[in-house]
This record gives sequence, C-alpha cells and structure tokens, in this order.
Amino acid sequence: MKERHLCVLAGLVLTGLMTLSGCGAGMGDEPSVEYAPQEDRELVIYTSHKEEVYRPIIEEFEERTGIWVDVVSGGSNELLKRISEETETPGADVMFGGGADSLQAYEECFSPYYCRDWNMLQAEFRSGDGLWTPFSSLPVVLIYNTKLVEEGQITSWNDLFAPAWQGRIAFCDPGVSGSSFTGLVTLLGVMENGDDTTMQSLAVSLDGRQWQSSGQVLDAVADGTDFIGVTLEETAMKRIAAGEDIAIVYPEDGTCSVPDGAALVRNAAHQENAMQFLDFIAGRDVQQLLETQFYRRTVRTDVEPAGILPAPEEITLMDYDIDKAGREHDAILMSWAFYLGGVDTP
Repeated sequence: MKERHLCVLAGLVLTGLMTLSGCGAGMGDEPSVEYAPQEDRELVIYTSHKEEVYRPIIEEFEERTGIWVDVVSGGSNELLKRISEETETPGADVMFGGGADSLQAYEECFSPYYCRDWNMLQAEFRSGDGLWTPFSSLPVVLIYNTKLVEEGQITSWNDLFAPAWQGRIAFCDPGVSGSSFTGLVTLLGVMENGDDTTMQSLAVSLDGRQWQSSGQVLDAVADGTDFIGVTLEETAMKRIAAGEDIAIVYPEDGTCSVPDGAALVRNAAHQENAMQFLDFIAGRDVQQLLETQFYRRTVRTDVEPAGILPAPEEITLMDYDIDKAGREHDAILMSWAFYLGGVDTP
C-alpha cells in the first residue's frame, strides 16, 4: 500500500494485531519500478479515515485481491472538494469515508453502484439510488471532561447554550469535518428556535472559536482546554478505552446515527477494482469486526451486535434527512460561517 497525505496525521497508532491485518503491498513504502503493478491491478483511494481504521482494511483487501492500493488521506470535505476539482481527469477511484450527507452533497462526482450484498444492508442505511455504499453507523454524541464536569450536568443539546459553558465548548469547523457538519445539522433538527437563531446562539456559546480537525475536539476536552465537546461515538469510545478523562452523553433530546460510507468516483480509471473494494467493506468479514476492533456499528442485518456499544433502543434517535442535508450542505455552511464570523471575541 502506497500512501500520500494531504495533511499531517499526528498520534496515529497502528493496529498490527487486528484480525484484518494483512501483509499488504508495500506497507506504505513507494513501490520500485521493478515491482510496480500493472494498470489493471491498481486502485486509488481517497480516505478521511484515521490510519488505524483504513490501514488494516486496505492491507487485507490487497492481500485477498492482489490489487495495489494508493492511499491519499485528508479531511472529508477537503478530499471531496479535490474530487470535485478533478472531474475532468479523476485522481481517485473511491472516496472512502465521510458522512452519507457529505457524500450526497457531491453526488455529481460519483456513479451509482449497488454492492454485492446490497440486500443484506439495513434499509435505513442504504442510499436510495446506490450513490454511496454504507460502511458503519456513527451516532453523534456529546462528551465532557470527567474532572471538570460532574455527571448529569450535561444531558442534552440545549445544555450547550448555558452561560456556564460559553467559550468552553469544543466544536470542529463543519466546513472541514464531515462529522461536525452532521453534528451541526443534528443540533438544528433538535432545536425548535429556527436554524438561524440556533446557529447564532451556538456561535455565541463557542465565543466565535472552532477547531480545525475533529481530533482536536477530543484533545481539547481530554486536556481540559474545553469542558465539553461534540464528536462521534466511535472516537469518544477509543479515547475512553485509552484511559482519558472523557465521558459520553447521548443527548436525551435526540441525536442521529448517520452512516459514513464510500463512493465510486465518476469515470474512475480503475472502476472494476473500485467495485471490488466497495463489495469488500460492506461484506460480512469486515462488518463483523467493526464493533470489536473500531467501536463502530455494523450496517448489515446479519451481524449481531457485540455488546460493547449501547443498544440502539437505549439511545433517543431522531430522523435525519440525508438527502435534505446534502442539498442544503453549502447553504448551511455559508450561514454558519456568517454567524460564527459575526461573534465579537476579546
């Protein structure tokens, strides 16, 4: 596997002992000309996943198929914009990562594909037109620093607007992070004050500041820079398992569990190989390891929960309109930039 990074990925932990780990082709080294694969055995993947997620999956895919994968990593919106700019001569074959709403917002960049086990995927997580293949289900959660916030002080989205937390909330720029965009849309769906009022109130609660990567949200809450934050269940669970001073809140006023996924780039140079990869990530072999290895929820109907994560019925889930969020993606981001930029800070 050959890797290229659009940004610096700090603090990555390799998961070499995972069941899915394979030999891989190159282990991140540039292949020599002597061992360069034939054109029909190549695949270029743009991914917003952390390395501990994408590396074992891609290495196993390479091992099983003999396909050489070139990986370009970065933020989901960063990569989606790049794909949009490359429509005449696509550089990627697959976009692996990003919420379904973010993928939907760039629908003109992708070709529909119904993966091999499409009928085994949970209906609520399937794209109606096959535009993207779901990979995992990811609830949006609130987190807090257990040394600075008492249990029960944060229970709902509405608590973010309490004066006590002003300037102490970790939130990532939704123009950079797809998961933060999903979190913002979730908040808008829960609150009844209207989107403009809610965004303006949130911008004031943040004191006009936001982080530039989703990982910084976890860092800020863990080290006490911020008291509470908005993130995904998966990333929060990993930090808790690592012993950090973080606890999770599933908002009692509702949250969402939008799937992240992968999509076939329109006019991809290695279309058949891309389809094989989409089949692979939605296949049972990968899906049955999501919870135990990655703290992610399966999207298949024939994979039983491992019991590590709370059962869905224990979480108040709201309806999340993926198509609507995709259509309004740019307008929401423009409004958010306006309100955040309008906050006077010291």
